[in-house]
Amino acid sequence: MTEDGPDPFTNMFEAPAKFARALFAPMSAANANAPLRPEDMQHWAEVGTKLQSMWMEYQAEQMANPQALAPYFDPSRWMRMAEDWYRQMPIADPAQQQALMQEGMALWQQVLGQYGLGADGQPVAEGEPDLPRKDRRFADPRWRAHPAYALIHQTYLFLAERVAEMVDRMEGLSDDKREQLRFTTRAITEAASPSNFPLLNPVVMERTLETRGDNLVKGMEHLLADLRRGQLSHTDASAFTLGENIAVTPGKVVHETPLYQLIQYSPATEEAMATPLVIFPPWINRFYILDLNAKKSFVRWAVDQGVTVFMVSWKSADASMKDVIWDDYVRGQIDAIDHIRERLDVKSVHTIGYCVAGTTLAATLALLHRRGEQDKVKSATFFTAQVDFEKAGELLNFVDDNQLGMVKAMSADGYLDGRYMAATFNLLRGTDLIWNYVVNNYLLGEDYPAFDLLHWNGDVTNLPAKWHQQYLRDLYRDNKLVEADALSVDNTPIDLGIVETPTYVQAGKEDHIAPAESVWKITEHFKGPLKFVLAGSGHIAGVVNPPEAGKYQYWTNDGAPRSLAEFREGAEEHPGSWWPDWVDWLRAQDGETVPAKGKRKPGGRGDKVIEDAPGRYVATR
Repeated sequence: MTEDGPDPFTNMFEAPAKFARALFAPMSAANANAPLRPEDMQHWAEVGTKLQSMWMEYQAEQMANPQALAPYFDPSRWMRMAEDWYRQMPIADPAQQQALMQEGMALWQQVLGQYGLGADGQPVAEGEPDLPRKDRRFADPRWRAHPAYALIHQTYLFLAERVAEMVDRMEGLSDDKREQLRFTTRAITEAASPSNFPLLNPVVMERTLETRGDNLVKGMEHLLADLRRGQLSHTDASAFTLGENIAVTPGKVVHETPLYQLIQYSPATEEAMATPLVIFPPWINRFYILDLNAKKSFVRWAVDQGVTVFMVSWKSADASMKDVIWDDYVRGQIDAIDHIRERLDVKSVHTIGYCVAGTTLAATLALLHRRGEQDKVKSATFFTAQVDFEKAGELLNFVDDNQLGMVKAMSADGYLDGRYMAATFNLLRGTDLIWNYVVNNYLLGEDYPAFDLLHWNGDVTNLPAKWHQQYLRDLYRDNKLVEADALSVDNTPIDLGIVETPTYVQAGKEDHIAPAESVWKITEHFKGPLKFVLAGSGHIAGVVNPPEAGKYQYWTNDGAPRSLAEFREGAEEHPGSWWPDWVDWLRAQDGETVPAKGKRKPGGRGDKVIEDAPGRYVATR
């Protein structure tokens, strides 16, 4: 003992001893005394044999076809990322090691101090333990019921905090390199979570004992199926069929090019707004995020408001699109606009650009203005779209020379397999979109849910390699779109500063793909009347938020804020969806209505169409 309390060196050795006893103690007295029946032994042996044979069968497949494993599923890629991270971290500093050890011992004492010994001699918590660190990955009471698991996850959270702090304190790093190191550190620490390892996860251990290992067999089936398809599954793909229970709004494909199909939706009202609307969805995803089902569909809702809606369905890239570049997508948008104007005999159209298609829509508007054809577009709406990439968020971590070189190497056939983009976006929210499913589907062996949004998220599209490199290099990395005449489209220099089209800009408050601060910057470049709306939630739920759901909220500001911070300070909050606000704004641009007949009803008498919505392109892989 010392004058200040127990001798620290004694405690330093007592804590590991207590931990060792706790770690190897049985989960309960019942487990300790339960005999292992012959049939149990046989079942466990069968489980082991199944697991071994399944893995050997998969390995034989890989040896017969070494190219089957997708490069983005290749573990060596992630090992290289970990090695680069390790070389940059100052983890060998003796002073930091000593400080970590001392803090760690203090944490162990704090945690173990809340546990005593029960009547059976096993450690139990004296009441609900008040552990210093909380994390939803460890919310299950079983992480706190036993001191071994409490120590495991509390130590992990403590070390993850300290490693993140090391990155913040490191000297000699530029802002972009520090941010990249933060991102890599988070990705690695998320992967290292004890929840991802069966022997360290009490929930998995209990499930394994209950099912006698059947969960591991089912989980292995899920894992091998994902390895074969080269993509992590989030949902039961067999639960959804295009045109039957997703992408079901009635309509016809009325125009087609090698790059896109144009869908026109059937009217639901006797009168329709005179000026039609064309939606440009991102070509990195399927368009039906805006037409998931009748209750969630933005398309159906807009049609019900009396809007004549057209939707572009981009073709998933293949080798035939190896020479497609940004100019082709801009020309494609203009072609769609011109076709609608001719088909309905109207002077102009309303437009919506979602995400990367919004970026392209901005260039389209600039090109039309430069050519004196700006009257073709009555208004432009942007869903979570960026034009200025200075503050583009975590995706900037994927646009340095090394990353661009890796992407180019994976695009040897002239297109980038969409599974790479899916893996990249999943990595932005690794805990939610990767490790949560590793635990549930691979370790616990749970069935996949039938969730339409997750199904869409995994329904990937391929990207033309040349255009993808252009996009990452010229826009994300070099931010040329906001430099007047720094980029040319169709041999015409473009300048966002001349765009005067009335504009509605929607951003997501919690968007991690197109951060609200980045979306806001469009207000600094366009010169026409502009309304900015900040919606609750993120990149998807902030957009797909039907009024009937009564979810989230949105903010408007009728003043003249000069920054997003000023917008927030003076913003008025409105409950629910921003969709009604948008359609009121759209009607204010042009209130004229016409009968919804003739070619306003696609596929009617004398109207030649190609096929029923949702068309072939949305189904191509």
